[in-house]
Amino acid sequence: MLDLPFLPFCAFLGGLGFVCVAFVSAWCTRWRGGFAWDGSAQMFNWHPVLMVTGMVVLYGAAALVYRLPAAWRGPKFPWKVLHGALALAAFVLAVLGLVAVFRFHNDHGTPNMYSLHSWLGLATVLLFSCQWVAGFSAFLLPWAPTWLRALYKPVHVFFGSTILMLSMASCVSGINEKLFFSLKNGTTEYKLLPPEAVFANTLGLLILLFGVLVLAALARPSWKRPDANSPDSCQVPAPLWGHAR
Repeated sequence: MLDLPFLPFCAFLGGLGFVCVAFVSAWCTRWRGGFAWDGSAQMFNWHPVLMVTGMVVLYGAAALVYRLPAAWRGPKFPWKVLHGALALAAFVLAVLGLVAVFRFHNDHGTPNMYSLHSWLGLATVLLFSCQWVAGFSAFLLPWAPTWLRALYKPVHVFFGSTILMLSMASCVSGINEKLFFSLKNGTTEYKLLPPEAVFANTLGLLILLFGVLVLAALARPSWKRPDANSPDSCQVPAPLWGHAR
């Protein structure tokens, strides 16, 4: 692989994440009627925006915290807090996204949880919630023993990448499902590729590109924080967390 510097790559990835959020917001504003929180179709529009922002962009940012060169020096605890906070923010947005879609379905008599997209999406959020609780318990609580952290760490890393892949699959399948439902009966059919379809398909490709680049960064050995420089034993007890050196 090319010996790319991390910070320019990270800046590009941040810009790409912003473009993903801008695209999904523009799609819901330009073609889907904007946003509301009243059970209408405009409430549903919060679902794709919150899911892309939380489960893809913020989650990807959380995954890359330990790749920042600044995270290689000093105690690891502040970076654990940042990693956990970003992941928690992603989870909160995902829950709000689920609330938006379930309320829309219930107010319009639409069945819940019948499509592959809904199964995949809910499974992703549930797995993510388990991942966050397990990570918090193993890596942030002061009484977690070192051997437990060492045992759980590869499991945490594996499921972190798995959840990101599931999030991408959920978002792309959701975009496709929405286009199939919307582009019919008086509109230009999806198969004729109207401008909305081109725009939303492009959004799906951007989401996939963002996720693949995050996974590539996570897999790159030269961008990983050296374990020898950040032993968990450097963590301080709970009463001194605010004064870690």
